[in-house]
Amino acid sequence: MKIFIIGNVASMMINFREEFIKKLVANKHDVYCLVSDYDDKSRFIISSFGATPLDYTLNAKGLNPVKDIKATYDLVNLFKKHKPDIVFSFFVKPVIFATIAAKIAKIARIVGMIEGLGAAFTLHKNGQTKKAKIIRNIQVFLYKLSLPLLDELIFLNKDDKKDLMDTYNIKTKSISILGGIGVDLNKFTYSKPPVDSINFIFIARLLAEKGIFEYLEAAKIVKDKHKDAKFYVLGSFDEQNPFGLKKEELKQYLDGGVIIYPGFVNNVNEWIVNSSVFVLPSYREGVPRSTQEAMATGRAVITTDSVGCKETVEEDLNGFLIPLYDSQTLAQKMIYFIQNPEKIVQMGIESRKIAEKKFNITKKNKELINIVLGN
Repeated sequence: MKIFIIGNVASMMINFREEFIKKLVANKHDVYCLVSDYDDKSRFIISSFGATPLDYTLNAKGLNPVKDIKATYDLVNLFKKHKPDIVFSFFVKPVIFATIAAKIAKIARIVGMIEGLGAAFTLHKNGQTKKAKIIRNIQVFLYKLSLPLLDELIFLNKDDKKDLMDTYNIKTKSISILGGIGVDLNKFTYSKPPVDSINFIFIARLLAEKGIFEYLEAAKIVKDKHKDAKFYVLGSFDEQNPFGLKKEELKQYLDGGVIIYPGFVNNVNEWIVNSSVFVLPSYREGVPRSTQEAMATGRAVITTDSVGCKETVEEDLNGFLIPLYDSQTLAQKMIYFIQNPEKIVQMGIESRKIAEKKFNITKKNKELINIVLGN
């Protein structure tokens, strides 16, 4: 069959859909990958997967309704030209607008995947901003228009389904809960965590909702008592975001010797291998891929008892679930690992077992392909 996979940006299509695309191609399907920001390098990579890269004009972060309507119209024409059998979209705006376009173009099967409800549904310590509430209301309105048009809607966790579909009484034909997109267990292999010099690693965009401020504050608390502990931060700045960490804010922690920030890196798995414990104090996720990768590598995890994050940790078995916004409890759990280094190894082994059981990408892609194809 001819299958259109529609995302927002090339980096996400490459980093999160590679194995899925290759599996479809291996099964003799004709795969097209649509994003809005291809360059020569990303086109080449998508082509190397055996798929065809196609441009479209939807701006993933744009808030201009006129441009969104035009992008939807352009998608309708693209669908009519290429006549795909299946349109499969992921992320908020592609799910909304590609679904509407696919219905207008009379595509036989339309599937959407919501991997997390995003910033508009994420509660911050001081509540939601007025802008976030407005965006959430607009999203809900657009979801009510688009989601009933889907043949299948996929969520990663049950809480997202409850908070969107049940809370706002949105109906659709069929819903599946995937439980994480999975991780390549051959790429992220088990390695014994270092415990001679204990270090903690945070990998995410440097935004409040990812828990960066709680991580920094906890690192400062722990560093005052345990000078030898190290705290790594991997992730990109988004200073246009009102909740983004500013470079001058990070500089205080760098100058004080609290954290180590290597900047942008391509070899994330090597950094995980050299870490002792993975930390993600996020406010809300789908099911975080970074945590799945850390678990596959055999790392104990400290994360929040929040939507998506709690899918990755079994309390006291492979790590700890802490309350939202709580840097003090986060620091306590970090100190626990410093004082009980044997638990780092023990819980890391359990993380690997859970990753093998719940997050094997081969099994997850087989499940996802069956859902997308309607098997």
